[in-house]
Amino acid sequence: MNTTKQTSSDPALRNLGALLPDLADLYKDVHSHPELSMQETRTAGIAAKRLTAAGFEVTSGVGKTGVVGLLRNGDGPTVMLRADMDALPVQEATGLPYASKVTATDRDGNTVPVSHMCGHDMHVTWLAGATKLLAEARSSWRGTLMAVFQPAEETGEGAQAMIDDGLFKRFPKPDVILGQHVMVGPAGTVAGRAGAITSAADSLQIKLFGRGAHGSMPQASIDPVVMAASTVLRLQTIVSREVAATESAVLTVGVLQAGTKENVIPDDAIIKLNVRTFDAGVRTRVLAAIERIVNAEAAASGAPRKPEITTIDHYPLNVNNQEATQRVVEAFRGHFGAARVRPTGPAPASEDFGSFGGEWHVPSVFWFVGGTDPDVYAKARDANKLNELPVNHSPKFAPVLHPTLETGVESLVVAARAWMPA
Repeated sequence: MNTTKQTSSDPALRNLGALLPDLADLYKDVHSHPELSMQETRTAGIAAKRLTAAGFEVTSGVGKTGVVGLLRNGDGPTVMLRADMDALPVQEATGLPYASKVTATDRDGNTVPVSHMCGHDMHVTWLAGATKLLAEARSSWRGTLMAVFQPAEETGEGAQAMIDDGLFKRFPKPDVILGQHVMVGPAGTVAGRAGAITSAADSLQIKLFGRGAHGSMPQASIDPVVMAASTVLRLQTIVSREVAATESAVLTVGVLQAGTKENVIPDDAIIKLNVRTFDAGVRTRVLAAIERIVNAEAAASGAPRKPEITTIDHYPLNVNNQEATQRVVEAFRGHFGAARVRPTGPAPASEDFGSFGGEWHVPSVFWFVGGTDPDVYAKARDANKLNELPVNHSPKFAPVLHPTLETGVESLVVAARAWMPA
């Protein structure tokens, strides 16, 4: 598949080809120097330096490590472009020559490997490239360009941290908020939809209380291990028996911890779970069902006290505005051609991008950019093995550099220009 396209017809993209070597170096640098959530000082510094060089008014330290750049270019709409910066506590296994070898101390004091296995390094590079190109071509558009480099998407706190730090009061209200994410899909293509694009997510910790005893004397205990096992099994019935076939939800128990020795019944057990939903009503029912089941299983076991249910993090439902999405799609089709603009269903992944538009009451559009080698993707599709391709958060997730890099820069520029014509 030919995924290249001449971009000289758009003044803002005329210099993209000459910029690509610099952007490739930037991507490799950010990839090999990943930073955990709320620790993105080096990446934020790079973003701020590049925005300043392009002529933006730059404010750093928004929401601790966030960066906001404003390029005021006469009367016209204000368009916000967002990229997230943080990496994951994952050991990279891509084998790339610029693979991360970084370790860092997490907020619990643990030394962990760090890598960009979600693609935020690509997002940073895309926005750096798009802002430079738009700044160089400012004679061809009018309005205000607002670039936001956001921290801590992976922990669901970065967007809210920037909002809580006065983002809405300190900077002009955008007419539209635009963002994108690299995902599995043929490189050179973009994909999106109006309506829900990524799910709401809720992560919970449940602490179950029992009474410890010697493993040979279970009658003296209230066994939290059995209590936890029963709870995990019962939780599986929420999706299978309480969510209609026409609705959608995912409930995953990712952590089950109890005890330290095989012949000691412990005092308590920990369950950590994650819920994904695409409808506010379904979310409310699922969360209520979790609380009901957890408390009922504890009561049935004779627990000495009620379980503690704590929210670890929450991501809002990310909903694309209908009219704004249509404008973006039309701009993409005009630039890339219809074959490279793909419809997609809502993704079960979650994003805090939706907090900006939802809380600012501004239309927003979020889309996906393919990062898989087109030939590799086609072979996997034809062999019915798409599920075997490394996905985001996999230790082997590695977007092919080209044409992923240029496609993401182009899509940001083209989408922004849909609101800021000459």
